[in-house]
Amino acid sequence: MLEIGVQTKNAVEDQNPAEGFRMLKRAGFSCVDFSLNYYLTNKTLYRMEQNHFFDKTRGELEDYFTPHKREAQAAGIRIHQMHMPYPIYMPNGKKELNDYLWNVMAPKSMELCSFFECSYIVIHGFKLAKNLGSEEAEWSETERFIHSIAPMAKEMGITICIENLYSSVGKHIVEGPCCNVGKAVERIDRINDRYGAEVLGFCFDTGHANLARLDFEDFMTRLGHRLKVFHIHDNDGVGDLHQIPFTFTKTRENQPSTDWEGFVRGLRAMGFDKVLSFETAPVLSAFPQDMKEDVLSLIAKIGKHFAGEAGL
Repeated sequence: MLEIGVQTKNAVEDQNPAEGFRMLKRAGFSCVDFSLNYYLTNKTLYRMEQNHFFDKTRGELEDYFTPHKREAQAAGIRIHQMHMPYPIYMPNGKKELNDYLWNVMAPKSMELCSFFECSYIVIHGFKLAKNLGSEEAEWSETERFIHSIAPMAKEMGITICIENLYSSVGKHIVEGPCCNVGKAVERIDRINDRYGAEVLGFCFDTGHANLARLDFEDFMTRLGHRLKVFHIHDNDGVGDLHQIPFTFTKTRENQPSTDWEGFVRGLRAMGFDKVLSFETAPVLSAFPQDMKEDVLSLIAKIGKHFAGEAGL
């Protein structure tokens, strides 16, 4: 049976991480996606604001997160993956802000990933196609960033994972960075060959894939062993809502808006053997506080359902 994971955001609180990790274990999870992006949020960055969380020294950051690491281990929870704060580059941001993201936040995120003995860290590629005129030029900037932290990844035994994203044109959702699976395969293999290690992999995001109308089974199968982690969540095909799978339907006959059958076929075809990790943190703030553990238990059961359907 595949392991099941979920975000720490809205489940594990800094003031009492023991309580949150124990709740996740009771709910049926064995792994977590540590929400490092909670400490420097995208909403803050979109406002061109910079907090000073990552100004802390490496030692100060490790001291801050030692209770989280200790209590996760005590609860029997493994920190399997984490999400680096994003975006890593603001097209209209000041040089000071972008230098901070690239030269301070990113390397310290890698150090924390190593501190947590975490194998995978997810990044968002640069959204610069409109600014630079092409997807290739956009990727060139993302790859330049990857090369800035790839030596750390090799030394620390970490795999950086690029993620399929969406973009907006007017009021329409379109494919964003890393939505071309053929290009993703070529780029991952080329970079890994250069470093002689798996410094780069892929995070398949089901919600983004639904918005961009990607073929789940084909995309996952063609990625094969390069697919290292998941962000599993649901939406209505219009907004990036990060809800529980099977929440939305296309018809009154309850046909899911997301291709969960294709998702299961993809898992089976590629023989996925890692963690089914859910990116559903917003759900936990939508339900009453006294229902939080029940909601988490439902999410964990859905993960076990997917694993069972895939025969994994």
